[in-house]
Amino acid sequence: MKIRIEHEIRGRIRFSTSLGKLTMDQADQLQYYLLSLPGVVGVKVYERSGNATVLYQGSRKRLLQGILAFSVDTPETKSLVPEHTSRALNATYHDKIVDHIGKYWLCRLLLPKPLRIAKACCGAIRHIWTGLRCLMRGKLEVAVLDATAIAVSIARCQFNTASSVMFLLGLGELMEEWTHKKSVADLASSMSLNVEKVWRRNGETDELVSIREIVPGDLVRVEMGNMIPLDGIVVDGEAMVNQASLTGESVPVRKELDATVYAGTVVEEGTLTLQVKQAVGETRYEKIVHMIEDSERLKSSLESSAAHLADRLVPYSFLGAGLSWLLTRNVQKAISVLMVDFSCALKLSMPVAVLSAMRECNDYKITVKGGKFLEAVAQADTIVFDKTGTLTLAQPSVREVIPFGGNARDEMLRVAACLEEHFPHSIANAVVRQAEIEGLKHAEEHAKVKYIIAHGIASELRGEHVCIGSYHFIFEDENCEFPEDEREKFDNLPDECSLLYMSIGRKLAAVLCIEDPLRPESAEVVRMLKELGITKTVMMTGDSERTAAVIARAVGVDEYHAEVLPEDKAAFVQREREQGRTVIMIGDGINDSPALSAANVGIAVSEGAQIAREIADVTISGRDLYQLVTLKRISIALMKRIGFNYRFVIGFNSGLLALGLMGVITPSVSAFLHNMSTLGIGAHGTTNLLPTETPLMIEA
Repeated sequence: MKIRIEHEIRGRIRFSTSLGKLTMDQADQLQYYLLSLPGVVGVKVYERSGNATVLYQGSRKRLLQGILAFSVDTPETKSLVPEHTSRALNATYHDKIVDHIGKYWLCRLLLPKPLRIAKACCGAIRHIWTGLRCLMRGKLEVAVLDATAIAVSIARCQFNTASSVMFLLGLGELMEEWTHKKSVADLASSMSLNVEKVWRRNGETDELVSIREIVPGDLVRVEMGNMIPLDGIVVDGEAMVNQASLTGESVPVRKELDATVYAGTVVEEGTLTLQVKQAVGETRYEKIVHMIEDSERLKSSLESSAAHLADRLVPYSFLGAGLSWLLTRNVQKAISVLMVDFSCALKLSMPVAVLSAMRECNDYKITVKGGKFLEAVAQADTIVFDKTGTLTLAQPSVREVIPFGGNARDEMLRVAACLEEHFPHSIANAVVRQAEIEGLKHAEEHAKVKYIIAHGIASELRGEHVCIGSYHFIFEDENCEFPEDEREKFDNLPDECSLLYMSIGRKLAAVLCIEDPLRPESAEVVRMLKELGITKTVMMTGDSERTAAVIARAVGVDEYHAEVLPEDKAAFVQREREQGRTVIMIGDGINDSPALSAANVGIAVSEGAQIAREIADVTISGRDLYQLVTLKRISIALMKRIGFNYRFVIGFNSGLLALGLMGVITPSVSAFLHNMSTLGIGAHGTTNLLPTETPLMIEA
């Protein structure tokens, strides 16, 4: 592709392409291709002009080489684009708003007065009918107030006022609908499946393949703790499946032969082999959209309170108009009061602000499943961290493999990788990765694998019982032995590592020393969270007291708990809540799931176990923990914005009422100012809560 640089400053390039006007698909391909280039931190693509703006760090030359290498409609570029984007939605509503404004002013300037009157009367019918239907249901809400204001204006032959009111109401509806749909679409897209590989049954063996290779009719195996990647029918095995993300059921559902399973649900216990019905994730996306749109539990209490308050204020608007007429006998003043209501702005501004905040979180790669969780984050005073994969890096490494009982070191690593490859925890990934680095390939020799949450893995290998897991699991639960003649080697295992014990035939076979470096930002994030109102920071881990103490001191948490089970984490969170604290729990593993559910807000790291992501209320990308600080700041800023909106709506509209009663402003001016303030505060609600930060630019 050829480009022409239109404008350039340090760290920012705007260019036009040789492609000319782009289709929606081409624009999305260019945008996500540019975002995939090294050093690119921000991209905007304008499909109508074929222009793009890129914010970048690092080498200018390398960036330009990457841009020039772009090819449209290739499999590589198409694969970078998410299943759904908001580009088409934005273009649709942009056109709708332009058309709405253009038609209004063209009619105002070009139509003769009789036709303008006829048009105003025809437009009023819809609003009046909506108000009447509301009354027939026994409700006195905003629709009745709007209908009354429009009807009274037409009755008094104030057709321009009626037209202006309807124009502003229509514009407000479009803006609210656009903001709502875009926020839902962005949220649903970020919640869509991101499964890259699956285990496909090939004869008697399983092979790990890309999900893109799966076609209807293929057999796919799903182990405990993993997400079901595609809709299908169970052909082998049985399991308890968590379907909360689709159905809201709090209790896992038993799935056995011939049962239907759905993409995005999670196997909590057992193993399933399913026959794929659809190799496309479209149905899953639509289900998520439907869930978000229909779920009342996602609304914040402030958002719901604003809606209820809005409806409760409608009768007072009618009462004010009636009292004005009784006291002054001035219809003009009564209509001025009627033209103003508090509820319209409250109902528009609160949901728009919440949805916009959720959209802004998504811009920072933070997925929030509902407004009530932002409110809870803002109020939170306690945060509980899991250690492994959360405070420490998501990719721990195997520093050393120490064999026992005369076993060969490489063979022990091979066996450990064979067992661990079935489970998506960071330590399991480290073992598998180390075996791959050393070129230690393994065949599927073991029998059915059993995963015991927070303990380890048990299986049968060549007729012998084999286990891998914690000290407690190997030596206390499984009653394994270690060779007495190697006692000194056992006692001198490195203190600074997490230790993974493996036994074969009830005897210690090897110890894998896992080096799990602390995230470099962990201590700084804990400090910043305390500055933002977190008064209690806690670390909980299944690791030994020795390892936990080292990490806790380095991070600076207020307290820590070591060698805890999943139920211990959940019980601790529940006790904190019973003491009146608002608790955030952050983790990445299957063993964190009970605590994530128990907390006011459960936050999962996206690279962690899929069941944790499904259960969690918020998901962060795992790139760094600074996203927790960003989430807290957005939540606090949202609460401040909602408070400002409330004060502004009450203050500004009270002022309009007073001016109307005094006869200072006419009904048309009152309606204009009221509706413009409503639109203004709604538009303000769509703006970012955090200031846009200029990225650090590195010299090319």
